[in-house]
Amino acid sequence: MAISRTAYTWLIGGVAACLVPLACVEPVSAQQSTTAAGEPVAKSYEEATGSGQAPGAALPPGHGGTGADLSLYPTAAQCGECHKQIYEEWSSSQHAYASISPMFHKFEQKFQELTKGTVGTFCVRCHQQVGTQLGENRETPLWKRSQISREGVTCITCHRVKEQYGKVNGERRVEPGKIFEPVYGSGEKSVIQDVIKNKETYTVATSEKDRGNQIHAGMITNDQITKSEFCVSCHQVAVNLGIKLEVVWDQYRDSPARKAGVSCQDCHMGKVPGKPKGYDTAPTAIVGGKEINPGRRHANHSFIGPGYSIAHPGIFPHSKKGTAISIEDWLLFDWRAGWGTIDFEDKVAAGKIKVKFPKRWADALDREDARTIIDENLKKLDERDRLRHEVLENGTHVDGPFITGKPKVGSDLAFSYRVKNTNSGHNLPSGSLGAQPQLWVNVALVDPDGQNVWESGYVDSNGDIADLHSLDVAAGRIATDQQLIHFQTKFLTTNVKGTEREMYLPVNFDIDPLPHLRPPGVPTTVLNHPPLVRMEARSLTPLGEKVAKYQVPGHLITKPGKYQLAFRMRSRAQPIYFMRFVTATKEMEQSMNERVMNFHAFAVDVEVKD
Repeated sequence: MAISRTAYTWLIGGVAACLVPLACVEPVSAQQSTTAAGEPVAKSYEEATGSGQAPGAALPPGHGGTGADLSLYPTAAQCGECHKQIYEEWSSSQHAYASISPMFHKFEQKFQELTKGTVGTFCVRCHQQVGTQLGENRETPLWKRSQISREGVTCITCHRVKEQYGKVNGERRVEPGKIFEPVYGSGEKSVIQDVIKNKETYTVATSEKDRGNQIHAGMITNDQITKSEFCVSCHQVAVNLGIKLEVVWDQYRDSPARKAGVSCQDCHMGKVPGKPKGYDTAPTAIVGGKEINPGRRHANHSFIGPGYSIAHPGIFPHSKKGTAISIEDWLLFDWRAGWGTIDFEDKVAAGKIKVKFPKRWADALDREDARTIIDENLKKLDERDRLRHEVLENGTHVDGPFITGKPKVGSDLAFSYRVKNTNSGHNLPSGSLGAQPQLWVNVALVDPDGQNVWESGYVDSNGDIADLHSLDVAAGRIATDQQLIHFQTKFLTTNVKGTEREMYLPVNFDIDPLPHLRPPGVPTTVLNHPPLVRMEARSLTPLGEKVAKYQVPGHLITKPGKYQLAFRMRSRAQPIYFMRFVTATKEMEQSMNERVMNFHAFAVDVEVKD
């Protein structure tokens, strides 16, 4: 039959308790601002410690630091003085988010508790590499860390790496050096020496004695930085007994993309998100108001992928204005209640709203300034969502529906879709399997009266898909989605009784015993997994495809006429049940559900006869 696709607006109701997850998540009270750990914030950092952190100063050992000279580790904000475009791209990237992520901190803390601390710095040495190298304790909260540590995978994490590493579980060394020391890069069309020869023209400084913008005094070539091998040290890691949490390199090294010479950078730093369609051009830097090396190949430092932020939008994306306000003060600012907006402040001034503001935010002008920063950051996050949507659609293709027979009243309706991973470099989805990234299919049949009569891929009142991990399914409030199609990889752990079960983390524990961890008797490379833990993979291999088959029971098709089959794919960084397992806050759950990405959304008309 001929099929014509149209747009479809998904509605709340029908079989799904909540098609739009926002309606299912309890909002956080305006009076209950909390830390990432869910505890009330009482003081600003300055009030708590008696001092702020001056740029380049040493962070006192008592505040999570080691007394090291932080000027040897230049921040992204410093680099952004000349490399403005790159800084703006990076500022909302997942690399920039690595250290900020509230979910990362909850996940890492839970992992530490379950393994009794035996994983050590495994997580933070990628997410907070410079902070780890500085000797900051892994449990140090963000507001007590150095700025360079809060920047996560920052400029020097890649551009001050001298050695060429492979699979080292994040164990790379950043070369210390002030802003004037050379950086490492591709060396392609570098004109840094021309700028240095004309320091007065460009008003740059290459030492403390000079006046002007402080810049690095050279470029050293590290040819690995343009190759996929450069990404391996963090994007292929194994933890604990040898279970792999990041598997991208394993998938890539045997992929069609590698055989064709396509690198990670070609898809994730190119001009078309998710496709090796070449690179944009742009100046290397803007120095003294002058473009340096215009027309040079530009690698996009947004590092586009499906991930997204659930942090307070005053804290992330990074901005120079945002970092002027302490993290603890930001956590006291209730942006969801509308603080700083014209409408909210007018109502406060008129006495229509009474709020007991924290001392830091008692002044309306301070709140309005903070709102300006938040609004700018929300625009950045919306733009990142646009790129997320683009990369997800570029990496997949959907054909269908393919309907079996002629639809009739009272007869079962069988149909299918073909979902293909058009990415030739890695599985769909890929990335950190420890974070349980979700990708699933949501299909609904709507009758001639606009009523949703059948659905698969629906979510429960928390926003979780209706599988065995759904709390609503466990409580009997909704039925298990027996026809669910999803591509989420999970862990299978063998418990002390000898049985296997799906688990959120590769840690073997039951209700009563301590985690059941045993070293392997043979190399994990022989079994391809450690004893008692293995992966239950459902992801699509590069260029692989899956046929999603569905059948609507005939008793649900009660009248003739024009029905609609609505289809969409959905992507979320982490499931809500996993967030609850690691004791995430309600605010975190709400933010996670708010930016669930819907893509390949369409509907087709289906004529049902008597």
